[in-house]
Amino acid sequence: MDRLRALNRADLPDRAAALVGILAFALGLVVVVGPRVDIGATLYHDGAYVRVLHVEPYSPARRDGFEAGMIVVRLQGYDLVRLPGYEYPELDEFGYEVGSGPVTVDVPTPVAIDPDLLSQLLSQRVDYVEAIRETDLAGESYATVAISSSYDFEREQTSIWLLVGAAVALVGAWFVAGGRAGSSLQPLAVPLAVATATPFLVRPLAATWSGPFLIAAGILLPAAMVPLGIQLAERIADEAVRRVARATSLGAAVAAISIGLVQPISDAGTGLDPWVWGALVAAVPLIPGIAAAVPMRRTPEAASSRGLVQSAELGAAGITPLMAIATLPQAPYAIPFSLWLLVLVVAARSTIRPLARLATRATLQRDLVVAATEAERARVAADIHDDALQELTLLVRRLETAGDAEGADMARTVSDRLRAICGDLRLPILDDLGVGPALDWLVLRIERLAGGEVRLEKADGTRPPPEVELAFFRVAQEALGNAVKHGKPPIVVRYHSTEAGASLSVDDAGPGIEPDAPQRAEEAGRFGLLNMQQRAEGIGAILDVRRWPGGGTHVALEWRPR
Repeated sequence: MDRLRALNRADLPDRAAALVGILAFALGLVVVVGPRVDIGATLYHDGAYVRVLHVEPYSPARRDGFEAGMIVVRLQGYDLVRLPGYEYPELDEFGYEVGSGPVTVDVPTPVAIDPDLLSQLLSQRVDYVEAIRETDLAGESYATVAISSSYDFEREQTSIWLLVGAAVALVGAWFVAGGRAGSSLQPLAVPLAVATATPFLVRPLAATWSGPFLIAAGILLPAAMVPLGIQLAERIADEAVRRVARATSLGAAVAAISIGLVQPISDAGTGLDPWVWGALVAAVPLIPGIAAAVPMRRTPEAASSRGLVQSAELGAAGITPLMAIATLPQAPYAIPFSLWLLVLVVAARSTIRPLARLATRATLQRDLVVAATEAERARVAADIHDDALQELTLLVRRLETAGDAEGADMARTVSDRLRAICGDLRLPILDDLGVGPALDWLVLRIERLAGGEVRLEKADGTRPPPEVELAFFRVAQEALGNAVKHGKPPIVVRYHSTEAGASLSVDDAGPGIEPDAPQRAEEAGRFGLLNMQQRAEGIGAILDVRRWPGGGTHVALEWRPR
């Protein structure tokens, strides 16, 4: 049951992103293949003029300034009221003027229209209407407002954007999940693809200028960025920075959704600038992406080729949705997004791929060294156990038979020491029972040497893979050895393991490590720190070594399955 819950939590961002993407595509499809959106204004004839009877609260007509009581001056292509100004004659099919030259209209003049035609126009769906306030008509300002059911809504154009969004989602998820965009982005395949595709998928909704569809777009677009923002925040090594980035990302999402709810129902000409809303939406993945790409502390892992490649990949993941949001619908091509993809391709070929090959080569060499070291440890342990320990056992018996109790005790002490060394080298308890019991054994041994309290707090419900358990034990072994040498009790070891990952921390009450010790480990000859770092890199874990403000060294190792 715990494993099932952990798997569900791990899949939650993918499922949430997929749900938002499917909903955005479905609503966009409804807009593209469905009927044109009604303008939301009801008209009637009062005997003298055609007037606006009612305007729907969240309709395109409301947004464009239509009000009840306005006088309609043009309906469905027919003039109902001639306003003062010049009226040019109509042209025949050959382009010649019908009648005399321009006619000057001095006062507003109702146009006589056949009652049956007028009744037919009023009974049909309104495609185009132009109206004026009665006070403006009497005050000779003659400022009209007009709206069409196809205003800012080109069915052909929006269907293209919908297809582009669907292609970006499907191809992007396939490309990233296959590791073609980098190994660090594989777990982000679905959230990244949906966050990049949703700006295109909601274009048809925004193009309707209809309140309900605009509200849907205002909710769906920020919501599509949240799973990616959460996943990128989880890649931030520093816990404090991670919390701040996560809170900022979610805060930007909440603000963008709030604006998306209010903006469509605000009066025409009021409300927040859409660029501000777009910036808030883009900030949801951008802030954690940049924070994950630019570590707050310089570490050997961050400075390595692998660290540079991962930083570039995470930074690109945070910026890509911004490029999709910045793509304007009136552009013939998705220019910002297309240019960004071109930049990524060029950068991958010229920089990222060489670094990735270098990182892969370095990782392979490191893994070979670790494997050879462990093999040599096992060989030495076997030699000691099969040769020296057997001979010491026989020696103990001979000394006891000869009555040399003192010599037998000395030989027995040496035998016990050799058995402890074999345990350190081969670790049968780690292979058989796991890292939790192995840490119990290690803490008991260290407590005899520390001269004070060494406490273990553990919750090892699930065993990680063998290579992860070995790395955790070796890091704990090195950290405890350093705590005994350079720190002082009490020493606290914490180990926690679930399906979602494993974490280890070792804290002592000594003076604490120098702030720049992890960065200067190699040049200062601190091979213990280098060994811990290599162990962490070998399993894709994050190692954090620091000094507490009040003194004491903190060593933390965090691993999550990929």
